[in-house]
Order: sequence, then C-alpha cells, then structure tokens
Amino acid sequence: MATVTEKITPLKGYNLHIIPTEKYKTNTLIWKMKAPLTKQDVTKRALLPQVLQSSSAKYPTTTALRSYLDELYGATFFVDLSKKGEYHIMSFSIEIANEKFLSDPSPLLKKGFELLAEILTNPNIKGNAFDQDTVGKEKRTQKQRIQSVFDDKMRYSNVRLIQEMCNGEPYALEVNGDSAEVEAITAENLYEYYKSAFLNDEMDLFIIGDVNEEEVKSYASELLHFEDRKSKKLGAQEINRANDVKEIKEEQDVKQGKLNIGYRTNIVYGDPDYFALQVFNGIFGGFSHSKLFINVREKASLAYYAASRLESHKGLMMVMSGIDLKNYDQAVGIIHEQLEAMKNGDFTDQELEQTKAVIQNQILETIDTSRGLTEILYHNVVAATNINLDTWLEEMQKVTKEEIVEVAKKIQMDTIYFLTGTEAGK
Repeated sequence: MATVTEKITPLKGYNLHIIPTEKYKTNTLIWKMKAPLTKQDVTKRALLPQVLQSSSAKYPTTTALRSYLDELYGATFFVDLSKKGEYHIMSFSIEIANEKFLSDPSPLLKKGFELLAEILTNPNIKGNAFDQDTVGKEKRTQKQRIQSVFDDKMRYSNVRLIQEMCNGEPYALEVNGDSAEVEAITAENLYEYYKSAFLNDEMDLFIIGDVNEEEVKSYASELLHFEDRKSKKLGAQEINRANDVKEIKEEQDVKQGKLNIGYRTNIVYGDPDYFALQVFNGIFGGFSHSKLFINVREKASLAYYAASRLESHKGLMMVMSGIDLKNYDQAVGIIHEQLEAMKNGDFTDQELEQTKAVIQNQILETIDTSRGLTEILYHNVVAATNINLDTWLEEMQKVTKEEIVEVAKKIQMDTIYFLTGTEAGK
C-alpha cells in the first residue's frame, strides 16, 4: 500500500500535484517557484515574495488581506525562501478549512484558489511599479532579516562556512540576499523582475487534503494559467575544490566558539548511493545516538552541541559544534577520528538498525504535516527525478554496512571555519 499517492498533471505553465488524503481537516495549497541562484537576482528574488504577501490589488493593505483570511475560518497564508542545491525557491502556502467539516457550505477550497491567484497574478501595482510604500516597508524588513543572521552566531557561522567553502559557486549566495544590494531595488525594477520570474521560473502547485481531483483541476485551470516555458536547468556544477583543507578563523566577541566543518560528499539526491549516504549521516552525526554526539559531546565533554547535516542537492555535509575556545584542536581531531571510523566500518549492526529506524520515524513524522510532505515530494522536482516515498523507505532499509563504508570513502573534508573569541590568542 502506497504511503503517499501523488498525481501530477501538466497545466498551462506549471505542474499540478494532487496528494489526496483524509488525514487532515484542512486543505493546503503550496505554490513553488524555482530558478537558478544568481548574484544579480538573489536579493530582488528574496524581497519579491514578501512584497506579494503584503497586499494585492483587491486587498491593498496587509490589514485588509489578513482580515479576509480571518473571514475564511482563520485560513493561514505565509511565504518562504529556501536554497536547494544551486536553485532559489520561493514558496507561497495557504491552509484553509475543509468545508466538509463545517456547517457552512461555502466553497472554501475554491476561495483558497481564488486568493492564491489574486496574490500571485493581481499584485498591488501603480502603473509599471509595485506600491512604493509596500516596497519601502519590506526593504527595511529585509535588511533586518539579513542582519538577524549576523546576530545569531550559530546561523552566522554556518553561512560563513558556506561562503568560504563555496566561494565562486552560486551556492555561496545567502538565501535572503545581500544587505548592500537592498537599497538599489526600486518598485519599478522589482515589478520587472516579478514579470520575468512568472515567465521563466519552473512552477509547481501542490494540493494536499481530502479533495476531489477533477474539482481541483478545474479550479487550477480556470484561475491559474501562465505562458508555457522550458525551465532553466543547471548544467554540471562547477566545484572550486581546494587541494588542501581550507582553515578559516574569525574573531568576534563570543564566549563560545562555533566550529563548522564542510565536506564534499560527491553524492546528490537521485544518485544510487544517496540512501546509503543518509544512513551514513545518521550514524555519523545526524542523531543523539550518533558518533559525533557521543564522542565529542558526551565522552570528551568538548562540545555544547555536535551534529552533522546534509545538503542533498549540492553534495555537501556540514558538521556544527559549539566548543570552548581552548578545545579547538582536540575537537577537530575527534571529529576527524569519527569519519575515519566510518571509513573503516567501525560501527555496529545495532547502530545501523537503530539509525534506519530513526530515519524512518523522522520521514513518517515529516509527512504527517502537509508542509513537510510537500518538502519531501519537492526533492523530485529539484533533482528532475522520480523517487516515490515507498521506494525511498525500502531502499534505505536495504542499505548495508559495506555500502556505508563506500560512501564514507567518497567524503572529503573541504573547509574548517572557526568563530572564536577575541581572547583566543591571548
């Protein structure tokens, strides 16, 4: 029995993904737009969804738009930005009550479609420009959003690792853009970018809920139609891999050092050994039973936290650790030892089985929410492949110790970044 059923229909300018399920009392509409990360567009692209969510022609103020959401039985609407590999993704999500569970027979799903279409295709413009006040307000907020990364040292150190490791590669660009470029954005050039994005982006609409498939197709076809396009696919990624491991130390007024190490896995989503990489990461640093957590944090008491995570579409693994400034060399040494242990197959069958069980639970927990389910399914859009969830779970369970060792041997340390206190050298 399929864990998830996804029906994909090409419509005018985008693909419609219908995921019928009786799990929720709401219906969720998630619109995703994907384009390659570029320095010239990243800051405008980060600002665009914020401007679109603030108002529209029919709801010219944020108050008017939010008030209408309240009328729709407290429907929620939010936007999001992400990087997946070297693509920049904009997401627009509406979650609305399913009228089947209400005494009021209003066609709420259709109203959800109408609202999404209003926000995407009928923006609050004056002539050939977005509303000036809205753009000004959102530019100020965007600067604060970019600044907030600097203020959060855990996030900041991860951003700095990627900037150093992927210097010259599009992936080095920060998802919210560059603060220095915000001021140059105008209501006019942002509107030009809006038109370009809707003409060129790869676009997908996900509908999750207890819905009628033909009804959904009818609403989507009637309310959302765009020019047909060939979406921009990235060619082979250029990787500026250093011959030697780069080591960067940056001093700021911090009490706790942030040690971040970047590795090239040489494996991306869709590759045959991707499932073995997932299990590798779980044993190495993904969970509380992992080698990094136990050996760096628990046994050696060197770290406040120690974990690893994958960037599945770029082929990266990042290790993050919070350590006392004096423990740098020892922490780097123990982290290196854990990777060598993985390459030597120094892990037990119990660790292997426990990790598979935790990954399976994590995936099933993720797909328990409509948003999490969409993120899992969207991996296929980004990678231009088609791995269904049942296959994912089955292949992950089949992973052997030997396959994990082979994966470990492909992983190369690339960059060490250490955010240290100003007292470190004294």
